[in-house]
Amino acid sequence: MNLSLHGIPVEVGHSPVLDPAFLPMHLFNKAFLETAKKPIGIAVERAGGEMASCRTFIHGTPEMVEADRYYIRRLVKTLLWMKGGYKIYCDDEAIFRYLHDVAFCDGGEQDFDFHYFTNIFEQPFEVLFVKEVPKAKDSPIPMGGHLEGCRIGFDAGGSDRKVSAVIDGETVYSEEVVWFPKVNSDPDYHYDGIVSALKSAAKHMPRVDAVGVSSAGVYIKDRTMSASLFLAVPQDLYEEKVKDIYIRAITDTFGKDIPFCVVNDGDVTALAGAMSLEDNNVLGIAMGTSEAGGYVDANGCVTGWLNELAFVPVDANPAAMQDEWSLDIGCGVKYFSQDGVIKLAPRAGIELDPALSPAEKLKVVQKLMEEGDERAAKVYESIGCYLAHTLALYYDLYAFKHVLLLGRVMSGKGGDLLLETCKTVLREEYPALNKAIHLALPDEKFRRVGQSAAAASLPEGRKAN
Repeated sequence: MNLSLHGIPVEVGHSPVLDPAFLPMHLFNKAFLETAKKPIGIAVERAGGEMASCRTFIHGTPEMVEADRYYIRRLVKTLLWMKGGYKIYCDDEAIFRYLHDVAFCDGGEQDFDFHYFTNIFEQPFEVLFVKEVPKAKDSPIPMGGHLEGCRIGFDAGGSDRKVSAVIDGETVYSEEVVWFPKVNSDPDYHYDGIVSALKSAAKHMPRVDAVGVSSAGVYIKDRTMSASLFLAVPQDLYEEKVKDIYIRAITDTFGKDIPFCVVNDGDVTALAGAMSLEDNNVLGIAMGTSEAGGYVDANGCVTGWLNELAFVPVDANPAAMQDEWSLDIGCGVKYFSQDGVIKLAPRAGIELDPALSPAEKLKVVQKLMEEGDERAAKVYESIGCYLAHTLALYYDLYAFKHVLLLGRVMSGKGGDLLLETCKTVLREEYPALNKAIHLALPDEKFRRVGQSAAAASLPEGRKAN
C-alpha cells in the first residue's frame, strides 16, 4: 500500500487488515532518510550525566521543513521514553529553535513530555544548542543471576504482591497476597504491605543476605519517581513517603547495610527471560493493561533505561488513536495492550458493552477467538502485523537477539495467531531481521524462575557472618 506523510512516500507491503492507514514508524524513518542528506546530531542527557546520542540526517530545505521537524520530534520523544532524560542537545540551529520554542516547552507540542520528565528527574527540562553534541554514555549494571545465599524477591503488582524466599537459587517459600495499591491514598498502606511481605519471606530463612524488588514504574537510584501503584497518593505525601518507600521498608526491616535494589518490573521480566533462555540480549514486551518493556543487554546487564515502550511512537498516521494520559497519538499503548484489542474490535464488527471494564472487554474478544470467530481472528492478525513492523523499529533501538512476549493479550488462541502473523510478516517483509532474532513465549522454565524469584537474584549479596 502506498502511504505518504509530509511529502515522504512510504510503501507498506503488509498492512493490518483492520487498520490499513497504519504507517509504520520504521518505514517512515527509512523512507525519510533515503532523501535526507544534511547531518544533524541529537543527544538526550539523563541522571548521572548518562547520555543517549545519535547522528542522523535531515533535508534542511524550506519545502521539507515539516518532514524534518516531524522526524526529529518523534526521534527525540523515542529517546526520552526509551532511555529517559531532561536535557536535549542539538547541533542544528533551526531544529534547535523548533525543539526549544515549539515542541519541548511549556504549552508546546510535547507539553506532557516536557513536564513529565521535569518531574521524574527533578531537574528543569532544557533544550540546548551546541556546536557538537555529547557522546553516548551508559552505565549498565551487572544485575541478576546472583543465586548464592539467602535472598528475598518482592514483586509489586497492581492487584497482588508476590514474595519469594530463595536459598542458593532454590525457592523455599513463596506467597501471593491480594492488595489494592492503586486506590489507596494512604502510603502507609503500601509501606505496611511491603514490610509484611518482606517479614513473611524472612521467616523461612536463617538470615537475609540481599533483597531485590520488581515494581511497575520509573525508578532512579532505587527511588520511586513515577508509578501507577501510588496513583491515589496525594502529591505532598508522595514526595514525603513514596519516593523512598522501598528504601525505607527494606532498611527499616533489615538494617542499613543490607544489599538491595529496586528495578522496573519490565527489566526483571527480561531478566527472568534471560535466565530461562540461558542467554542475554533480551527485550521483553508484556501486552496487558498497557505495554510494558524491559531489556537485558548483551552482557547480561540492566541498563537503567526507562524502556517505557508504551509511549514510544510506532504509527506515523496523523489520524492515529490518542492516548488519554499523555494526549499523544500513535504510541505503543494503543497497539500492544488490551486497548489495542478494544480499539480494533468494533472495526471487526464486534460490539462491546460500554459498561464493561477494559479487562472484561478483552475477555469478550478472547472468548470469541476461542470459539473460532473470524472477526476476533482479524483483531489478532492486525496486532500481529503491527508487531512485526514495530519490532523492526525496536531492533533499530536495541539490536536485541531475543524477544520475550508476555501479557494477557498473548494468551490463548489469539496470542498464537498474533505470533504466527507476526512471523509471517517478518519473514516476507523483513527477511534479514527474521533471521537475526528469536521470538519466544514464556515456557515452564520461565514460570519456574518467576518474577519474584528473578528479583531475588538482582543484587550482589553479603556473606553470612
